[in-house]
Amino acid sequence: MNNNKSKKIIERHQIKTAILVDGGFYRKRSKALWGNKAPADRANELNEYCYKHLHDKYENRYLYRVFYYDCPPIAKNIYNPITQKTVSLEHTPEYSWMNEFLRELKHHRKFALRMGRISDTQVHYFLRPEPTKKLLRGDIDVKNITMNDLDLNLEQKGVDMRIGVDISSLVFKQQIDQIILISGDSDFVPAAKQARREGIDFILDPMRSPIKDDLFEHIDGIRTPSMYNHNIKENE
Repeated sequence: MNNNKSKKIIERHQIKTAILVDGGFYRKRSKALWGNKAPADRANELNEYCYKHLHDKYENRYLYRVFYYDCPPIAKNIYNPITQKTVSLEHTPEYSWMNEFLRELKHHRKFALRMGRISDTQVHYFLRPEPTKKLLRGDIDVKNITMNDLDLNLEQKGVDMRIGVDISSLVFKQQIDQIILISGDSDFVPAAKQARREGIDFILDPMRSPIKDDLFEHIDGIRTPSMYNHNIKENE
Protein backbone atom coordinates (compact mmCIF):
# COMPACT_ATOMS: atom_id res chain seq x y z
CA MET A 1 0.00 0.00 0.00
CA ASN A 2 1.35 3.41 -0.92
CA ASN A 3 1.51 5.56 2.21
CA ASN A 4 2.19 8.77 0.30
CA LYS A 5 -0.64 11.21 0.47
CA SER A 6 -2.29 11.76 -2.85
CA LYS A 7 -2.13 15.31 -4.05
CA LYS A 8 -5.13 16.97 -5.54
CA ILE A 9 -4.36 18.15 -9.05
CA ILE A 10 -5.89 21.48 -9.92
CA GLU A 11 -6.32 22.15 -13.59
CA ARG A 12 -5.02 25.62 -14.37
CA HIS A 13 -6.26 27.40 -17.45
CA GLN A 14 -3.62 28.65 -19.88
CA ILE A 15 -4.17 32.37 -20.37
CA LYS A 16 -2.26 34.72 -22.66
CA THR A 17 -2.39 38.13 -20.99
CA ALA A 18 -1.74 41.64 -22.29
CA ILE A 19 -1.20 44.37 -19.69
CA LEU A 20 -2.09 47.92 -20.70
CA VAL A 21 -0.80 50.77 -18.52
CA ASP A 22 -2.18 54.30 -18.52
CA GLY A 23 1.18 55.92 -17.80
CA GLY A 24 -0.03 59.26 -16.47
CA PHE A 25 -2.36 57.46 -14.08
CA TYR A 26 0.32 55.00 -12.94
CA ARG A 27 2.88 57.72 -12.26
CA LYS A 28 0.40 59.69 -10.15
CA ARG A 29 -0.86 56.69 -8.17
CA SER A 30 2.57 55.13 -7.61
CA LYS A 31 3.83 58.44 -6.24
CA ALA A 32 0.85 58.62 -3.87
CA LEU A 33 1.24 55.00 -2.75
CA TRP A 34 5.00 54.57 -2.66
CA GLY A 35 6.52 58.04 -2.78
CA ASN A 36 9.00 59.69 -5.12
CA LYS A 37 11.58 57.51 -6.83
CA ALA A 38 14.44 57.88 -9.27
CA PRO A 39 13.50 57.10 -12.92
CA ALA A 40 15.24 53.70 -12.96
CA ASP A 41 13.64 52.68 -9.66
CA ARG A 42 10.17 53.72 -10.83
CA ALA A 43 10.64 51.77 -14.08
CA ASN A 44 11.79 48.67 -12.18
CA GLU A 45 8.83 49.07 -9.83
CA LEU A 46 6.39 49.17 -12.76
CA ASN A 47 7.99 46.08 -14.28
CA GLU A 48 7.62 44.19 -10.99
CA TYR A 49 4.07 45.45 -10.51
CA CYS A 50 2.99 44.20 -13.93
CA TYR A 51 4.48 40.75 -13.36
CA LYS A 52 2.61 40.47 -10.06
CA HIS A 53 -0.56 40.49 -12.15
CA LEU A 54 0.52 37.18 -13.70
CA HIS A 55 0.29 35.33 -10.38
CA ASP A 56 -3.17 33.84 -10.08
CA LYS A 57 -4.62 30.97 -8.07
CA TYR A 58 -6.65 29.45 -10.87
CA GLU A 59 -5.08 30.67 -14.11
CA ASN A 60 -1.67 30.06 -15.59
CA ARG A 61 -1.12 33.52 -17.03
CA TYR A 62 1.80 34.21 -19.32
CA LEU A 63 2.66 37.63 -20.61
CA TYR A 64 2.01 38.57 -24.20
CA ARG A 65 3.27 42.14 -23.79
CA VAL A 66 3.08 45.24 -21.59
CA PHE A 67 1.77 48.26 -23.49
CA TYR A 68 2.69 51.53 -21.80
CA TYR A 69 0.84 54.71 -22.86
CA ASP A 70 2.17 58.16 -22.07
CA CYS A 71 3.53 61.37 -23.57
CA PRO A 72 7.12 62.54 -23.78
CA PRO A 73 7.79 65.76 -21.87
CA ILE A 74 7.25 68.98 -23.71
CA ALA A 75 9.98 71.57 -24.28
CA LYS A 76 8.12 74.86 -24.07
CA ASN A 77 8.54 78.29 -22.55
CA ILE A 78 5.64 79.27 -20.28
CA TYR A 79 4.84 82.16 -17.98
CA ASN A 80 5.29 81.62 -14.22
CA PRO A 81 2.69 83.75 -12.38
CA ILE A 82 4.62 83.60 -9.09
CA THR A 83 8.01 84.78 -10.34
CA GLN A 84 6.42 86.66 -13.27
CA LYS A 85 9.13 85.26 -15.49
CA THR A 86 9.21 82.86 -18.43
CA VAL A 87 10.17 79.29 -17.54
CA SER A 88 11.78 76.81 -19.94
CA LEU A 89 10.23 73.41 -19.20
CA GLU A 90 13.10 71.75 -21.03
CA HIS A 91 15.44 72.77 -18.22
CA THR A 92 13.28 71.57 -15.32
CA PRO A 93 13.98 68.46 -13.19
CA GLU A 94 10.61 67.05 -14.26
CA TYR A 95 11.61 67.14 -17.92
CA SER A 96 14.86 65.26 -17.25
CA TRP A 97 13.13 62.74 -14.97
CA MET A 98 10.48 61.86 -17.56
CA ASN A 99 12.97 61.40 -20.38
CA GLU A 100 15.11 59.12 -18.23
CA PHE A 101 12.07 57.15 -17.05
CA LEU A 102 10.93 56.47 -20.62
CA ARG A 103 14.45 55.40 -21.61
CA GLU A 104 14.54 52.97 -18.70
CA LEU A 105 11.20 51.44 -19.67
CA LYS A 106 12.49 50.71 -23.18
CA HIS A 107 15.16 48.44 -21.66
CA HIS A 108 12.60 46.17 -20.03
CA ARG A 109 11.68 43.00 -21.86
CA LYS A 110 8.22 42.80 -23.44
CA PHE A 111 7.52 46.51 -22.88
CA ALA A 112 6.05 48.42 -25.83
CA LEU A 113 5.76 52.19 -25.48
CA ARG A 114 2.85 53.95 -27.17
CA MET A 115 3.46 57.68 -27.19
CA GLY A 116 0.92 60.46 -27.55
CA ARG A 117 1.80 64.13 -27.19
CA ILE A 118 1.23 67.05 -24.86
CA SER A 119 -0.98 69.79 -26.31
CA ASP A 120 1.33 72.79 -26.57
CA THR A 121 -1.62 75.19 -26.53
CA GLN A 122 -2.92 74.05 -23.14
CA VAL A 123 0.25 74.18 -21.03
CA HIS A 124 -0.13 76.61 -18.14
CA TYR A 125 0.03 76.88 -14.37
CA PHE A 126 -3.22 76.80 -12.41
CA LEU A 127 -4.14 77.25 -8.76
CA ARG A 128 -4.94 74.04 -6.91
CA PRO A 129 -8.49 73.60 -5.51
CA GLU A 130 -7.61 73.89 -1.81
CA PRO A 131 -5.71 77.21 -1.98
CA THR A 132 -8.42 78.47 -4.36
CA LYS A 133 -11.04 77.85 -1.65
CA LYS A 134 -8.87 79.57 0.97
CA LEU A 135 -8.34 82.54 -1.33
CA LEU A 136 -12.06 82.94 -2.05
CA ARG A 137 -12.91 82.64 1.65
CA GLY A 138 -10.39 85.32 2.47
CA ASP A 139 -8.26 82.98 4.59
CA ILE A 140 -5.19 83.87 2.53
CA ASP A 141 -4.16 86.73 0.30
CA VAL A 142 -2.76 86.61 -3.23
CA LYS A 143 0.66 87.47 -1.84
CA ASN A 144 0.57 84.25 0.22
CA ILE A 145 0.35 82.02 -2.89
CA THR A 146 3.54 80.02 -3.55
CA MET A 147 4.68 77.53 -6.18
CA ASN A 148 3.44 74.73 -3.91
CA ASP A 149 -0.08 76.01 -4.51
CA LEU A 150 0.22 75.69 -8.28
CA ASP A 151 0.01 72.74 -10.66
CA LEU A 152 1.12 72.54 -14.25
CA ASN A 153 -1.69 71.72 -16.65
CA LEU A 154 -0.53 69.16 -19.22
CA GLU A 155 -3.25 67.91 -21.56
CA GLN A 156 -2.44 64.61 -23.22
CA LYS A 157 -3.44 63.99 -26.82
CA GLY A 158 -3.74 60.58 -28.47
CA VAL A 159 -3.27 58.37 -25.41
CA ASP A 160 -6.89 57.21 -24.99
CA MET A 161 -7.16 56.71 -28.74
CA ARG A 162 -4.07 54.46 -28.77
CA ILE A 163 -5.43 52.38 -25.89
CA GLY A 164 -8.70 51.84 -27.75
CA VAL A 165 -6.97 50.98 -31.03
CA ASP A 166 -4.66 48.46 -29.37
CA ILE A 167 -7.52 46.78 -27.53
CA SER A 168 -9.43 46.40 -30.81
CA SER A 169 -6.36 45.09 -32.61
CA LEU A 170 -5.50 42.55 -29.89
CA VAL A 171 -9.08 41.33 -29.78
CA PHE A 172 -9.81 40.97 -33.49
CA LYS A 173 -6.43 39.41 -34.28
CA GLN A 174 -7.10 36.93 -31.44
CA GLN A 175 -3.64 37.55 -30.01
CA ILE A 176 -4.65 37.36 -26.34
CA ASP A 177 -7.18 35.78 -23.98
CA GLN A 178 -7.12 38.43 -21.31
CA ILE A 179 -6.54 42.17 -20.94
CA ILE A 180 -5.48 43.79 -17.67
CA LEU A 181 -5.85 47.57 -17.80
CA ILE A 182 -4.09 49.68 -15.17
CA SER A 183 -6.15 52.85 -15.17
CA GLY A 184 -8.79 54.79 -13.30
CA ASP A 185 -10.38 56.36 -16.37
CA SER A 186 -13.92 55.54 -17.51
CA ASP A 187 -13.10 56.40 -21.13
CA PHE A 188 -12.04 52.78 -21.70
CA VAL A 189 -15.62 51.46 -21.30
CA PRO A 190 -16.53 51.22 -25.04
CA ALA A 191 -13.32 49.28 -25.76
CA ALA A 192 -13.92 47.02 -22.74
CA LYS A 193 -17.46 46.25 -23.91
CA GLN A 194 -16.15 45.39 -27.37
CA ALA A 195 -13.47 43.09 -25.95
CA ARG A 196 -15.93 41.27 -23.71
CA ARG A 197 -18.35 40.71 -26.61
CA GLU A 198 -15.50 38.90 -28.38
CA GLY A 199 -14.91 36.65 -25.37
CA ILE A 200 -11.91 38.46 -23.87
CA ASP A 201 -11.55 38.48 -20.08
CA PHE A 202 -11.21 42.15 -19.11
CA ILE A 203 -9.74 43.06 -15.71
CA LEU A 204 -9.29 46.56 -14.32
CA ASP A 205 -6.62 47.62 -11.85
CA PRO A 206 -7.47 51.09 -10.45
CA MET A 207 -4.57 50.90 -7.95
CA ARG A 208 -6.92 51.35 -4.99
CA SER A 209 -8.47 54.52 -6.34
CA PRO A 210 -12.30 54.71 -6.32
CA ILE A 211 -14.19 53.96 -9.52
CA LYS A 212 -17.77 54.61 -10.54
CA ASP A 213 -20.31 51.94 -9.63
CA ASP A 214 -21.61 51.61 -13.20
CA LEU A 215 -18.16 50.52 -14.42
CA PHE A 216 -18.52 47.14 -12.76
CA GLU A 217 -20.99 45.92 -15.39
CA HIS A 218 -18.46 46.52 -18.18
CA ILE A 219 -15.52 44.55 -16.77
CA ASP A 220 -14.92 40.99 -15.58
CA GLY A 221 -13.15 41.87 -12.38
CA ILE A 222 -11.07 44.32 -10.40
CA ARG A 223 -7.70 43.41 -8.96
CA THR A 224 -4.86 45.42 -7.45
CA PRO A 225 -1.91 43.17 -6.55
CA SER A 226 -0.20 43.57 -3.20
CA MET A 227 3.05 45.49 -3.25
CA TYR A 228 4.93 47.09 -0.38
CA ASN A 229 1.90 46.48 1.83
CA HIS A 230 3.34 48.36 4.77
CA ASN A 231 3.57 51.54 2.68
CA ILE A 232 0.22 51.40 0.92
CA LYS A 233 -2.26 54.04 2.04
CA GLU A 234 -5.62 52.33 1.64
CA ASN A 235 -7.54 55.58 1.38
CA GLU A 236 -5.35 57.21 -1.26
